Amino acid sequence: MATAPQQQTAGVMAEPRIARIKQPKKVFMNSIDSYSSRYISKLLCECVLGAAGPEEEVEEVQEDLSHSSAAAFQLVGTVSHPSEEDRTYLLSREELLSKLMDCDVVLYNISQHPEQLEEALWAVSALHNEMERFSGPKLFILISTVMTWACSKPVDPDDLELPFTDEIFWSRRPHPNFKPHIDLEKRVVKMGKTVSKFIVFCFFFKNSWLGQEQEISIFGDGKNIIPTIHINDLASVVQNIIEHQPKPYYLIAVDGSNNTMEQIVKAVASELGSGKIQKKPIDEAYLVQDFTEIDSMLVNLRMEAVHIKKLFSLSWLCEFGLVENIELVVEEYRQVRGLLPIRLCVLGPPAVGKSTVSKKICEHYKLHHITLKDTISETISQLEAAVKKADPDAKDSAAEAQELLSSLKDAGEQNEGVLDEQLKVLKDKLMSNPCRNQGFVLDDFPKTYEQAKELFEGETLIADVDGFIVWVTEFVLYLDASDSFLMDRVMNLPERLVQEHSYEPELFLKRLARFRENSAEEETVDNYFVEMDISPLHKPDCSLLMQKIVDTVGQPRNYGPSSQEVVEEEERRKAEQRIRTEIQERTEEEQKEAEEARSRAKRWEDWIKSLEEVRQQEEEQLEALSVPMRSYLMEHVLPTLTQGLTECCRAQPPDPVDFLAEYLLKNNPFEYPQ
Repeated sequence: MATAPQQQTAGVMAEPRIARIKQPKKVFMNSIDSYSSRYISKLLCECVLGAAGPEEEVEEVQEDLSHSSAAAFQLVGTVSHPSEEDRTYLLSREELLSKLMDCDVVLYNISQHPEQLEEALWAVSALHNEMERFSGPKLFILISTVMTWACSKPVDPDDLELPFTDEIFWSRRPHPNFKPHIDLEKRVVKMGKTVSKFIVFCFFFKNSWLGQEQEISIFGDGKNIIPTIHINDLASVVQNIIEHQPKPYYLIAVDGSNNTMEQIVKAVASELGSGKIQKKPIDEAYLVQDFTEIDSMLVNLRMEAVHIKKLFSLSWLCEFGLVENIELVVEEYRQVRGLLPIRLCVLGPPAVGKSTVSKKICEHYKLHHITLKDTISETISQLEAAVKKADPDAKDSAAEAQELLSSLKDAGEQNEGVLDEQLKVLKDKLMSNPCRNQGFVLDDFPKTYEQAKELFEGETLIADVDGFIVWVTEFVLYLDASDSFLMDRVMNLPERLVQEHSYEPELFLKRLARFRENSAEEETVDNYFVEMDISPLHKPDCSLLMQKIVDTVGQPRNYGPSSQEVVEEEERRKAEQRIRTEIQERTEEEQKEAEEARSRAKRWEDWIKSLEEVRQQEEEQLEALSVPMRSYLMEHVLPTLTQGLTECCRAQPPDPVDFLAEYLLKNNPFEYPQ
C-alpha cells in the first residue's frame, strides 16, 4: 500500500451528472482504487456544474445539460497498490500536503483500510496547522465505520427497539479493536465532518455463489441487526455533504432497513445458492479461512440516519436495505466482479470424445458437467428420498413427487427417446443456481432440432436483466470423426468403459446410424444454433483443441483463488520446483558418475594395453639378444657337450664332473696350441 512517507496521485475520468454547485471543486480521496472509494469517485466524476438553488430549478438544469459539460468535481487521490510503472509518481509527505492544500475537499475513507488511520490523522492535523494559509474554505470528510458504536449502551434500557441516531453520537462506545477509529473521528469532528457507514457481506456472497456448501454458515444466533447502505447511496450522501455542507459534523449513513444477520444471509443464499443456512457457534468463525470480518458480523446495532433524512433529498437506490433489493444487489455483484456464467454445448457422434473434452472444459473453467442421464439419475434419487421423508401434512407435494418419480422410471424403462418429463428435469437443472452462477457444459444434448427447440424455447423461460434466456448456450462445440475411426476407438476401449457407455458393437452401430440420420435431415441441431446466431465451433486439429476452445470462449469468469489457495499453489509450485531441481541435480550427478566410470574404464584399458605393449617389446628385445649366443653354443659347445653327457651316462663314473671335464679336453674339436 502506498502510505506515508510516500503517496501516489491519480486522476479519474468524469461523465455528465447534475451537481448543485456554482464553481468546480477539486476533491482528494485516499485509496481511490479500493471498492467503496472507487464508486464514490465514480459518482462524483459523473457530476457536471448545475444550479445551486431550490428543487424547482432541477428541470431547468436538466434542460441546460446539453449546453454545459463542465465537470463539477476534479478527483485526485492515492492508490492502495501502485504498480511498478506507477511508482514513478510516488510523493513524499510534504508533496502530498501541497496537493491537499490545492483541494477544496479532502475525503479520507478508513472503513476498508485501517492502515490509513495514521495518514488520515496526519492529514487532518497538518491541514489544521496550515489553516492561515488557506486560500478559501476547505471541507474535510472522514468516512469511518459503525464499529465505533459497537459497544454503545442502549438508548433506553426499557425500550431496546429505540435506534441509535447521529444526534447522540457523543455517547457512542467503540469495539475494542476500533478505538483508534473513534479517536480519529473525535479529532475530525472538531475540524470537519464524519460519516459512519457499514458494508461487508462478500464472504457470504462468495460462498453462496460458489455453491460448495449446501448450507451457508451463520455464526451466532443470527438475531443481531446489521446496519447497511448501498455504495451508490453512500456516494450520494457524500455528494450532498459536499454540495450543501450541512451544519452537523457527524452523520450516520445507513438505509432504512433493520435486517438481522439471518435475514440477510438467507436472502443472499436464496438468490445465489440453495437458500439453506446453518447456525454455528461463534468460535468456529475463527477457523474459517478468508473470513476476516468476524467483529463486524457480530455487531448488533439498530440505527437511524436522522440528519440525512432531514437535510438531504436523496434519490435512494436501496432505501429499504439489501433484503428488499436482493435481486438488484446480486446482479450488481455478478457484473462488478465479472462473475458471469459460461454456457456451452458439446455435440457429436457417439465415442468421439465428447465427455472427455467436456470434463477438460469444466476443469479449466470450473463449470458444471451436465448430461441427461446423470441429471435424471440424480433427480430420481432426490425424489426417492423426498418420498421416503414426506411430511404427512404435505400430501399434495408428496403425491406430485411420487408421480414424477414414476414417470421418470417408466420413461427410462421404455427407452423411447426423450420425454417431456425428462426435458423438464433437464430444464430445472440448467435453471438451478449453480448452473446460473458458474455456467455449465451440456454434454451430448440436444440431439435433434426438435429437442433443441423444446429445451431453449417456451412460455415458462426466465430471462435475465438483458432479456436473454438464462440457460441458452453461448457456445457450441461440434466434434466429428469418420465411422471407421470411431469403430476402431470403440474396439480398443476397456471393457469397463464399453459397458458403462453402452458401446457394445450392435448397439453402438445403431446409435451411430441414428446420429448420421439426424445429421442428414433438413433441420439439424447445427441449423438451430445457427438460427440462434450461435456459430458452432467445429473440431480443429486435436493437438490444438483446448487452445482453440480457450481462444473462443475467453478467460474464466469466476472467482480467482482465495488467499489460502494462493499460498497452497505457491507451496505446490515451490515443491514442484524443488523436486525438479532435485531430479536435475540427481541426473547430473548420475551423469557425472557415469562419465567418471567410463573415464576410469578407459584409463584402465589404456594401462593394460600399454603394459602388454611393454612386455611384448621386452620379449622382442630379449629374443634379439639371445639369438647370437644360442647360435654360438649350438655350433661350438653343444655337440661335444652332448656327446660327453651321453658317455657319462653310459659309463656312470664315480666322479662324473671330472669324467666330463676329461672327456671334453680329449674330444675338443678345436686344437689350440699349448
